[in-house]
Amino acid sequence: MAAVLLWRCRCWALLSRPAGRLWARRGLATEPEMHFGFQTVTEEERREKIYQVFESVAKKYDIMNDSMTLGIHRVWKDILMHKMNPSPGTLLLDVAGGTGDIAFRFINYVHSVQERQLQRKLKHHQNLSWQEIFESYQKDKFNSLGDSQVVVCDINREMLKVGKQKAQHLGYSEGLSWVLGNAEELPFDNDKFDVYTIAFGIRNVTRIDLALQEAYRVLKPGGRFLCLEFSHVSNPLLSRLYDLYSFQVIPVLGEVIAGDWKSYQYLVESIRRFPPQEELKAMIEDAGFFKVDYENLNFGIVAIHSGFKL
Repeated sequence: MAAVLLWRCRCWALLSRPAGRLWARRGLATEPEMHFGFQTVTEEERREKIYQVFESVAKKYDIMNDSMTLGIHRVWKDILMHKMNPSPGTLLLDVAGGTGDIAFRFINYVHSVQERQLQRKLKHHQNLSWQEIFESYQKDKFNSLGDSQVVVCDINREMLKVGKQKAQHLGYSEGLSWVLGNAEELPFDNDKFDVYTIAFGIRNVTRIDLALQEAYRVLKPGGRFLCLEFSHVSNPLLSRLYDLYSFQVIPVLGEVIAGDWKSYQYLVESIRRFPPQEELKAMIEDAGFFKVDYENLNFGIVAIHSGFKL
């Protein structure tokens, strides 16, 4: 009898619990739904699918970028670098930059700044002998980046592998390092970098809010956040033409050049799912950045967002 009474009490206690608490526990056990292109998936499925996309396209990534944008992506990245305007001594973290496009531009840019500084220095010393000029060039040759460093961080091993191969082929080694890491949980100390860049990578991050918080964490006070990403076209006519090109041409190019229709179909869909300019600006501000603004390029096909850690 005592056992029966105890069982009834337990049942009554369970049934008398607030329904909201039971649903809350169920909600905790269920992963939040997210988008992978136009598909609805769990957070873990999205992370795995995106990894597979870039593992698949890594070897053809550069040639596909040229084909999809008719080479204009190179101009967009040059504009990003001029907007950054790094000086010798700058410490840059380039996230999702596995193939090295931003890193190589950074090194070239700092080299050119250092070279101009050296030329101005020598012009002010017209009475130097040939030997003194030669020695000055030799000295600066071994410190041509002026202590500048660029760290490329990417979550995908294949993308990093391609980037390292390009660096070796093009002769980049000084001031360059490669790190396997997740944008949502960066393997770096607080207040470490002068500049953080992410080019055509943030829309593939599973949790953009976490990636922005990590960007803020690793930047030094006064450091700058720069994001280059496909965005939303404001002109209605151009937007329709852009959609036609994106959905009818890009996946075909992916199949012909890379043998991968699905990955490039996803890339097109991911652009349409990405937050518009003002919404991303608000997210960057929510992460703690100040003086946040953006510049539309080619009528908003891409945009460069900028913010500072104060």
